[in-house]
Amino acid sequence: MKFIERLNEEIKTAGIKQAELARRIGIGKQTLSLYCKGTSYPSLEVLYLLCIHLDVSADYLLGLTDDYWR
Repeated sequence: MKFIERLNEEIKTAGIKQAELARRIGIGKQTLSLYCKGTSYPSLEVLYLLCIHLDVSADYLLGLTDDYWR
């Protein structure tokens, strides 16, 4: 559950809409919406892009650590 919570929190913190983030990383907005709901999970490539665009580590986003970079 931490992934879903942290993904939504970081999108909000970044101050962008899901549709804009999806466009930036090259996925459909409905696909990102599924990630945000926990219905589906991203591939490693998409996880990498999410981390780059949200400026957080994968370990943080996945809930493996509470430390992230900004």
